[in-house]
Amino acid sequence: MDPRIFLFVLIGLGLALSVGLQRWLSRIRWLSLPIIYVAIGFIAFSLPLGLPDINPARDKFDSVALEYATEFIMIVSLMAAGIAIDRKVTWPNWKQVWPLLLITMPLTIALVALWSWWVIGLVPAGALLLGAVLAPTDPVFARSVLVGPPGEDERHDIRFSLSVEAGLNDSLAFPFTFLAIAAVGMTSLGGWSVEWLLNDLVLRVLLGLAVGYFIGRAAAWYVFERHAGDADKNKQRSQSYTTSEGLIVLGGSLLAYGVAEVVHGYGFLAVFVAAVTTRQRENRSEYHKISHHFIDQIEKIVLVIMMFAFGGMLAKGVLAGLSWPIVIMAVLLVFVIRPVTGFLGEMINALPWPGKLTVAFLGARGVGSIYYLAYAQNHGEFQQLPELWAGVSFTILLSIVIHGLTAGQLLWCAEKADAHRHEDSGADIPVKES
Repeated sequence: MDPRIFLFVLIGLGLALSVGLQRWLSRIRWLSLPIIYVAIGFIAFSLPLGLPDINPARDKFDSVALEYATEFIMIVSLMAAGIAIDRKVTWPNWKQVWPLLLITMPLTIALVALWSWWVIGLVPAGALLLGAVLAPTDPVFARSVLVGPPGEDERHDIRFSLSVEAGLNDSLAFPFTFLAIAAVGMTSLGGWSVEWLLNDLVLRVLLGLAVGYFIGRAAAWYVFERHAGDADKNKQRSQSYTTSEGLIVLGGSLLAYGVAEVVHGYGFLAVFVAAVTTRQRENRSEYHKISHHFIDQIEKIVLVIMMFAFGGMLAKGVLAGLSWPIVIMAVLLVFVIRPVTGFLGEMINALPWPGKLTVAFLGARGVGSIYYLAYAQNHGEFQQLPELWAGVSFTILLSIVIHGLTAGQLLWCAEKADAHRHEDSGADIPVKES
């Protein structure tokens, strides 16, 4: 069979069966779709069928293709996550998330980088890069633990924390990726480090926030105020929306990302902020549910393809640079570093202990890490690429397996404990908070 035709069959079956599989997996709670599809991809690409040899560690074209593909899926996933967040952006509503960004993530970067330099033996720039690309949690492979579609009328404190963390931690992952790129060949601190601090860590974050906010406001005006104005003119005020409205949210996502990148802001941050800002307007509108459904379908399509591709990467030798120090680093990240640093960040919030431990443990790694490493490879002259790709790929694989097997049960237990807390306090469980 022609390898191209086989891929059409594989992807077609994967898409057609994903809906039924997702429903079945949501009931058993101990298995996840990424585990199954990555395994299928690994088996398919291991067979002598002439399928593409996907290995960015030794092929520049593969790293460029991965950068572009993962860039798009990240844009779509961040927009879907932002639209799904029902809570108003206020300090009381969002204060539980900031420690995950300001405590958990920097500590994770530092600890992974230290291990990579001291034990694995990576050069400082490579060690810092590995810490940066493995620090952010993933909004793609971890979609099953994020908040659900808009308008569910349920409060999910744990899922909310994981969703916002995944949406915002790119504002810290990219600065340290740029720092690693800038550090290639450098032997000491100097003016370049000050420039990084002011430009990459401060200015680009502010520009990403600003672009996302203004495009989100513009999108909300276009959908709600302009729509209402046209309806008034025609004496036919209508609040009905169709799936064609999804083109607005997809166009807004790409626009926010593109404009932010043009002005040298962080595009991923702009996409998430634009989605949240749009959602703040007419919070209960049917538009948000329809647009989320539209963008969610696109995300599922590219997710299925990405899961098969990742399985193909594993089959084609991306783990060739694996060593015991790298394996131990991945195990420490999943079982020690993220849980401990996550718990330190969660200690000050009001979640019960099961909720804090669940948020701390469920720091899934995935497509975002692939994007950052591919981006760095294409924009910097890094040594030890086989070791870097092996470390990232093995960590993602370990995260897919461990978090895929445990996330459903952990969330069920933690959300049950959180629900009892609200019942005992007599508090309502609103979606729209002030």
